[in-house]
Amino acid sequence: MRLLTDPVLRGRIGHLRRHGGAVERAALGRVDAVLVSHAHLDHLDVASLRVLAAPATELIVPRGVDALVGGLGFGAVRQLAVGESARVAGAVDVTATPAAHGGRRHPLGPDHPAVGYLVAGSQRVYFAGDTDLFGEMAALAAGGLDAALLPVWGWGPRLGPGHLDPRSAAEALALLRPRLAIPIHWGTLFPIGLDRLRGHLLTDPPHRFAAAAARAAPEVEVRVLQPGGSTPLPPRA
Repeated sequence: MRLLTDPVLRGRIGHLRRHGGAVERAALGRVDAVLVSHAHLDHLDVASLRVLAAPATELIVPRGVDALVGGLGFGAVRQLAVGESARVAGAVDVTATPAAHGGRRHPLGPDHPAVGYLVAGSQRVYFAGDTDLFGEMAALAAGGLDAALLPVWGWGPRLGPGHLDPRSAAEALALLRPRLAIPIHWGTLFPIGLDRLRGHLLTDPPHRFAAAAARAAPEVEVRVLQPGGSTPLPPRA
C-alpha cells in the first residue's frame, strides 16, 4: 500500500517555497490513497491533488471538506468524521482521529474540521496532521503503535495556536508510546528569503524534539529524516 499525507508537490505555494523544488508525479509511482488532514492551503493543495487524481486512487478528507475537492478525478472521495473509518483497497483501515487545530481555509471562510489519521494494516501508524496536545491522545496508544508521525514545527519563525513544538511533541510521544517516532512538518516549506536569513529556525526543531523525546520517552526510537528522506519501519518482534 502506498498512502500520501497532505501532499504538496508544487515548488511554491504563495509566499512559501518548497525546499528541494517540485516533485515529479512519476517519482511517486502507484498511489493507493491520499489522506488530507485539514483544509489549510499548505495541507490541502488542490493543484497537487489534481496531479495525483486517478480512477485507482482514493481521496480521504475530513467530513465537510468534500466541496473543496469534488470533480478532481479520484476514484472515490471518502469523508470521515472523528472515529469513523474507511477500508482502502481492501487491506488497510484508516480512522480519523481528533486534532486540536483550526481548519479555516481562508480568514473569512467556514471553519472546516481538522483530523489526524490512524492507519492500521500490517503496521499501525499514527499521522497527526496539525495538532496541539488533546485529551484523547493517550487513547490512540491502545493496541500499540508501530510509528507516529508528529509535527514539531511549521513553516514560519513562530508557531501559532494549535501546533506542537519540540517540547509539546515530546509530551505527546510520552502519551502515544510508539516503537518509532518521526518528526514531520519542518524544513519543507520556507517563506521566501527566510532560508537564507534565518534558516536554522526551520531546521533545528526536529533535533530539539529528539533531545526532548530522549528525556520524556527514552524507550521510543526517534529518526530525523531530511525532507525527501526515507526509512523502513522496524519489523515487529
